[in-house]
Amino acid sequence: MSTRFASFLLALSSLLAPLGAAATDYSDIWWNPSENGWGVNLAQSDTFIFATFFIYGSNNQPTWYVANLSDDGHGNYTGGFFSTTGTYFGTVPYNPAQFTVTQVGTATFTPTAADTGVFSYTVGMVSVVKNIQRQTLTPILLGGAYSGGQAGAYSGSQCTFGNYKDYFDLQVTQLASGSASFVFSFVSGLSCTLSGTLQQSGTLYSIPNANYSCSTGLNTSASMSQIKATSLGIEGQFHAPSVGSGCAEDAQFSAVLM
Repeated sequence: MSTRFASFLLALSSLLAPLGAAATDYSDIWWNPSENGWGVNLAQSDTFIFATFFIYGSNNQPTWYVANLSDDGHGNYTGGFFSTTGTYFGTVPYNPAQFTVTQVGTATFTPTAADTGVFSYTVGMVSVVKNIQRQTLTPILLGGAYSGGQAGAYSGSQCTFGNYKDYFDLQVTQLASGSASFVFSFVSGLSCTLSGTLQQSGTLYSIPNANYSCSTGLNTSASMSQIKATSLGIEGQFHAPSVGSGCAEDAQFSAVLM
């Protein structure tokens, strides 16, 4: 079995879990755009986040803190806040015995959306609360031909449909103007297109106002979110408030580059 095909199967198997099991990966560089010069890097591993801060001390000189944050079961990440010291970077060889770590307080990251949140932390008697968001470094290319799977659910008080899963070929076109189209060609023969203007926040894209049309004659509005280029392909999700028959549709998709 090829590595690409194995990865394809892994991507599809993740979609077979209940739709509500999808979780946001907050790994990125975060900042407050009105406070240029400092930030925090979040590296997430399942329900754990390791945070590294580049901020300034009371003398306005660069200082370094880290935090070990765990999911508290309510979508917040909280844990210890630490200062560290170690061998001067110009010393060869590095002396691991000089490394020290001291807990100076606690920290909590409270996501307010996939790309925004509140970071609060204490250092001794000093308490800090900051609104932060993902920092965009460079544009990320999404365009290409993919193959993957989609898991979705229809909902609504008058809706008689439920959960579904399907497989597709996907063609993503991304223009320099910022507009993009996602053309899904499903194995069932159905073809659907989601299109609109991309908005980037860190490593994530979204299309807040998308047009959603299908070969069945469906033509409605939708939104796409958490669109991300992965190491092997692409993933994302969308929401359409009305797709007919009293139904709304929510779906998540994942695909590998062909």
